Parts: sequence; C-alpha cells; structure tokens
Amino acid sequence: MKRTFLTLAAAFLAAQPAFAQTQPPQEPEEFVADVTGAEDSVFRVAVPVFATPQAASTAAGNTTNLAQQIAEVIVTDLRNSRRFQPTGPGGLPAPSFGNVQSPNYGTWQGLGADNLIQGYVQANADGTLTVGCYLFDVDGQSQRARQGFVIQPGEWRRAAHRCADTIYGSLTADSGFFDTRVVYVAESGPPGRRRKQLAIMDYDGANHRFLTQGQWTVLTPRFAPDQRTITFMSYENERPRVYILDMASGRVRPLVEGPYQTFAPRYSPDSRTIVFSMAQNGNTDVYTVPVAGGTPRRLTNAPGIDTGGSFSPDGRQIVFESDRGGSQQIYVMNADGSGQRRISFGGGGAATPEWSPRGDLIAYTQTGSFRIGVMRPDGGGARLLTRDSGEGPTWAPNGRAIMYQRGLGRGQVWYVDVASGATRRVPTPLEGSDPNWSALRPN
Repeated sequence: MKRTFLTLAAAFLAAQPAFAQTQPPQEPEEFVADVTGAEDSVFRVAVPVFATPQAASTAAGNTTNLAQQIAEVIVTDLRNSRRFQPTGPGGLPAPSFGNVQSPNYGTWQGLGADNLIQGYVQANADGTLTVGCYLFDVDGQSQRARQGFVIQPGEWRRAAHRCADTIYGSLTADSGFFDTRVVYVAESGPPGRRRKQLAIMDYDGANHRFLTQGQWTVLTPRFAPDQRTITFMSYENERPRVYILDMASGRVRPLVEGPYQTFAPRYSPDSRTIVFSMAQNGNTDVYTVPVAGGTPRRLTNAPGIDTGGSFSPDGRQIVFESDRGGSQQIYVMNADGSGQRRISFGGGGAATPEWSPRGDLIAYTQTGSFRIGVMRPDGGGARLLTRDSGEGPTWAPNGRAIMYQRGLGRGQVWYVDVASGATRRVPTPLEGSDPNWSALRPN
C-alpha cells in the first residue's frame, strides 16, 4: 500500500516532540455505508439507438455505428451515477431520423418508460459531426431538454458524456460528472523498481494517454480547477519536489525555486494558488504560493509534520493532516493559517483529507485499515464508505462520488458512490495510484 502524505514526509524527516491537546467527547462509532439502503430518487430512462439521416463514413467510423456507441455510453454514464435505471439501446425500437424530435409517446408508455432520450448523429460536409440529444417526459408528452454539439469525429465520446450530463442536470436539478477527466499515476515493474508515469483519461477510463515517460518517479498529481495546469510531486535527483505542468505547451517547472523538499500540492478554487508542504530545518509545515511563482507563505508552525492541505470550495479554509497531537489526524484552519483546530477524534488515525466541492463533507483515509471515509467540516457525522483497503480520495465535481486508489502494493483506480457505498473499478492499462478528478471540462 502506498503511504499517506504524512508517512511519506516522515520517511525523510525526524519526528518532533508532540504536545497534548484537549479532546472533545467522542463521536459515535463510525459505520460503513449501507449499500442496500435508501438512495435518492431513481429515474427510469429509455435510451434507444440514436438515428442518422444517412449512413456515412467518418474518421471515427460509420455514423450508424457511432449512433449505437453514443447511446451505449449514455446508458453506462447514467447507470454509473446510481441515480438512473436506464434501459437500452438493445431491445428497444429505434426511431427514424424524422421522429427524433417527435416520439411516439404511446409506444414508450406501453414499455413503461418514464423518460425517453432520443438523438441523432449526422456527418457534415466539412468532416465534423453534429450530435443532437433530446430528453422527453413520456407521461407529460413533452420535451424536457435538448442539446446539440458540432464536434470532430474523435470527440464522439465526449458528446455522449455531455448529453448524459444534460440529462442528469435536467432530471436531478444537480450537475453531472461525466464530461470530466482523471489524472493519476500509472505504475508498472517489480517492487523496488517501479516505473511511475503521469497519465490522463476520461472519468470512465477511455481516451487514455501518458503525460510523462517514467524517467523519474511521480506522485500526487492534481488538476487545476481551470484545467490549464497540473501540479505533481517528483523524486527527480532523489529529492521530493513539486512541479507545474502546463497542459497547452507541455512545459514543466518547479513550483518553488531553491533546494527545498516540497510535496502534497493542491490548487485553490480559483486556480491561482497552491497549498503545499515544505521541509525546512527539520520541520514540515503547510505553505501557500501563487501558481505563477513567488515567495511561499507559511501557514503552520507546530512541532511535527503538517501536510496534505485542501481548500474549501469558497477558498476561505484549508483542511490538512498533522501528527502534532501524537498521531495522524485532520485539522482545519482559515486560509491565512489562523484558527487551527483538530476535527478528527474517532478511532485510529486520519489522513489525506479533501474538501467536497459541495462544501458539506471532507473525505479522508482512515489509517491502519486504509478505508475511505467522510465527515462534516466540524468533524461530526464520520462514516466509512469502503470495506476494502483504499486511500487518497478525490471528489467528483458534483460531490456525489469519490475516486480513490485501492489495493495493497499493486494499486487500482476505483470510485465509490457516497450515498450508497456502491463501488466500481475504473479500467486502466497499467496499475494505478493517486487519482485526481477534474472539474467539468470547459465547453
């Protein structure tokens, strides 16, 4: 199992004396989410094969095949969210191109569909594709939402994800998480000689590509909310150091100049600041620095190791982990470093905290058992979501799912539904660790 940030820091820093801390009354014992328990409303949706006005060859394949594949991706997305019960596209009557915007409601009522998604794929003379997507209320016999995209053929999967996000938003009054990406560490090789590369993929594992070639060990990649840069830690020249990767140019530069050991980076909500940890004079503390460069600002100054910072969605607070009280625990402070207070008091230690985009929960790793849990920002309501070992939680942009690393030694990327505790593996070509979920992609 990959070690947490705090354990990683301890590997190259001597432990400092701890000091006593007053502990409030214990929270109720943590519990595992009930995967068979009640969930939000589940919407029944029928998704027949998309239509095409005329079968045509494109750079991504024939439009007839793309129409089938787009419907299949939409079904998979909606099913993965745990908030939909989709059927199709197989076994459902396929609409003609002329009926895409005017469905036969009687047919779909007879099949028991509450909602219907129909759409089309059309090849354009300039080599692009037009993908249309429509949501209908079957009982109300009305159109609820529509969306259209003009795309390059290679972007057909993204069009499907954006259609699914439109459906999700229309029926749940929430935002989806399908048109997103994940940056993670792809691992291969024997123990002791692991090759660790930065890799990026769609949330479902598709469109995978490597960002580095494995020339040095990389850890903890993090997307900027605006997705223009990625920050990560590297062991180039056997020294932990945080770097910034510009997505447009591919250029890489250190976050902080000088011979410092830096690690555990994360962005502020506005993508302008990075909170990270830096080791100086035998002590490790949390700092912030502008992404563009500048002088780091020290936020903590306690004996021990402070690391793993994560901003609240409004940018006003930072959650981090520290062993200042004798064990790994989670603390919250204001963004200027004031008001530091411990919030985790359950059994065992807690590490790798990340604030939910909704602001209502903080995800963390329970040390010892290495299970993923969540708690409120005041430390209350703590509960464990996973039964198997895992660490390094990262939130979906709508705060309803968490992706994490699972497995001892040889990692896999999984995600867990926060409401139900249901889990699903995200396929990767190599073993995977340190996933980080992006915000919704800009249009």
